[in-house]
Amino acid sequence: MSSPAVSDPKRNILIGSAWPYANGSLHLGHIAALIGGDILARYHRLKGDQVLLVSGSDCHGTPIALEAERQGVKPAEIADRFHEEFRATLLGRLKFSYDLYTKTSTDNHREVVQQAFTTLLDKGLIAKRTQQLAYCENDKRFLPDRYVEGTCPHCGFEGARGDQCDHCGKILEVTELLKPRCKQCGSTPVWRDSEHFFLLLSKLQEPLFAWLERSEGWRRNATSYVKNIVAEGLRDRAITRDTTWGIPLPLPGYEDKSIYVWFEAVTGYLSASVEWSKAQGRPDAWNAWWTRPEGSFHYYIHGKDNIPFHAIIWPGILMGLGYHLPDRIYSSEYLTFGQKQFSKSRGLVIKADAIVDAHGSDAVRYYLVANGPENSDADFTWEDFQVKVNAELIGKLGNFFNRTLSFTLKHWPDGVGRGFSAADLDPELLNETTQAFASVGADIEAGEFRNALKAVVRLSETGNRYVDTQAPWKAVKTDQAAAEKIMVNTLWLGLALAKLCSPFMPEFSEKVLAQLGHPAAVGFGLPTDYSFHITAVHPVVQRVELPAET
Repeated sequence: MSSPAVSDPKRNILIGSAWPYANGSLHLGHIAALIGGDILARYHRLKGDQVLLVSGSDCHGTPIALEAERQGVKPAEIADRFHEEFRATLLGRLKFSYDLYTKTSTDNHREVVQQAFTTLLDKGLIAKRTQQLAYCENDKRFLPDRYVEGTCPHCGFEGARGDQCDHCGKILEVTELLKPRCKQCGSTPVWRDSEHFFLLLSKLQEPLFAWLERSEGWRRNATSYVKNIVAEGLRDRAITRDTTWGIPLPLPGYEDKSIYVWFEAVTGYLSASVEWSKAQGRPDAWNAWWTRPEGSFHYYIHGKDNIPFHAIIWPGILMGLGYHLPDRIYSSEYLTFGQKQFSKSRGLVIKADAIVDAHGSDAVRYYLVANGPENSDADFTWEDFQVKVNAELIGKLGNFFNRTLSFTLKHWPDGVGRGFSAADLDPELLNETTQAFASVGADIEAGEFRNALKAVVRLSETGNRYVDTQAPWKAVKTDQAAAEKIMVNTLWLGLALAKLCSPFMPEFSEKVLAQLGHPAAVGFGLPTDYSFHITAVHPVVQRVELPAET
């Protein structure tokens, strides 16, 4: 068990969940990287904290513009279509509890990004320079860094991109690539001068390093990676590109250029907070999360390919703007499929909406926490998905609730527990449940979601052992009062389990609570209810049966 990251009640908790790119459907790897944000948000709300969970669809960039050209439509049509699909999957199917899920093509986002650009420019943290960029003579366009591929000069990986090598993790300049080629047509680009604006990360080298040294509680992949990058010396990075599909520069004479995605998308955490605040009719409410450090705590949740943007570039921007810096960065590793990385471009995907429609949100959410890429790459197989859900979620948690509720309904159709109190609880059961709430809460705050979920499953095993040992089916034949006391203890534990399950599997929790006669999970702590009226019992999760072709 880890020590709690946040111990004070009713703090302003901001959770920034990475913005999926609106050029293709969400796959299971995306959900594995994002689900931690919803777990944290649900948990902190139960604690009584003031939570702001924000994210949205990343709608700009060359891939969307190129796809729009191919289809003969405007880029906004592509982005908006996938944005609505993302909303339906994340908020509808998977029950992610965003306070705001927006998109980067709103007027509000444009205004906030442009203001951030102007502020940093005025402070001398943005400067204009001429740089050589890759130009494809075949496609007649400047190529964004990610559309230039080649050999990494550091590790020799042949599929490195112009901004980053996914194999060794190095941040690159496109001019460093060996044997560069256009990702679109494969031709060798030429180099042409173009005037752009740079974020002067070199000026932020010392404060960024000092901040990293005092930061704690991050996942190891982010900590080790970022400290090495900053220690080597930060280089200034261009934050504009030769494209009109993006946030326009707030300067005259640069109408053919836009603020680059990696600068404007991370600024979305701030712009989404402002947008949420306006929607509440309290336009200044966002300040409570961003300008009052003594009462705020910020989590950022994303995949490991986003580490440099969230752990170097975004903190650098925030330092320049004078806003609250990240407190915890929880970056997951990759979820693979058959030992290969999920990829929209290569067609190697399990669509998130399809698997949830087939097997339900609880099964998918449970699996991605129990077997997700939290601290190392995890490989998805259909067989493992079936085993984890059927043997663990249903075989342990589901079995506990089904047997407990069914037995209670059969023998006490008018309810149990009237007049019971905490004094009637089994001391060992009370002790284990108390420990479970402490360990689950601490592990959630520490980003150790798998450990937290394991503790919940262990408590259900405790419940099953308690029922087996106490044998209420025997007691009910000879001592009705003793049997009722056993079942009150068992149902009280069930209520505790439903509360503990709520951050991980909200639908599961809601269905169990309804059957227990308690329609909502209130607070994150021991239940204070001891009376239960079971009116119906039905399975809350369906077994996973895979077709032969899967």
